[in-house]
Amino acid sequence: MPADPWSTPTPYESSASAEATFLAKVYRWMAGGLALTGLFAYAVVTSPGLQRVILGNRIVFFGLLIGELVMVVAFSRVVQRATFGTAAAMFLAYCALSGLTFSVIFLAYTRESIASTFFITGGTFAAMSAYGTLTKKDLTGWGQFLMMGLIGIVIALVVNIFLRSDALGFVLSCAGVVVFTGLTAYDAQRIKGYAGAGDERLALHGALQLYLDFVNLFLMLLRLFGRRR
Repeated sequence: MPADPWSTPTPYESSASAEATFLAKVYRWMAGGLALTGLFAYAVVTSPGLQRVILGNRIVFFGLLIGELVMVVAFSRVVQRATFGTAAAMFLAYCALSGLTFSVIFLAYTRESIASTFFITGGTFAAMSAYGTLTKKDLTGWGQFLMMGLIGIVIALVVNIFLRSDALGFVLSCAGVVVFTGLTAYDAQRIKGYAGAGDERLALHGALQLYLDFVNLFLMLLRLFGRRR
């Protein structure tokens, strides 16, 4: 087992069967997280009481958003020291919390456009994750470029909150699709390299990375193609 499987990008030696087993765990956790997010979002949408508490109160809503940010930043550190059960509970808690805030999209967009965008996202994600997993090309060089693009998008999105420019919003959404499509392939290849580390918690770590890629790609595509109510 590598001395530090959390920080070194060097792929670990592992058999094809070990890689397949590990990746199956990663994608099962990711799929379970997405399902839990959808379940909690649906619970809010179908409950007027929860809508009033979560979506009708800005303090609560933004408090949940801050909580999400804190959890996703803390997860990568906590998971290195926590037991597998604790790490799994934290992953599922984050996905559930995300569902509470994502429920707002059901009120902003038609359900038909949400469903169609979800399937588009699923197809794009599947293609790029397969590419990242199967390609022999080293995608390590993508990392710095994509992270710089991501930071630029986040800063520009914050600025656009005040500018409220539809044109800038469109450009940022297009850029976001490119960045998160690339990150899907990049993360898929990097996660494949974790297979030989022998640490089950790395499956959760990888699942969260791919979960974030999927969700953010979905949100960017929804901004481009979603029909508002």
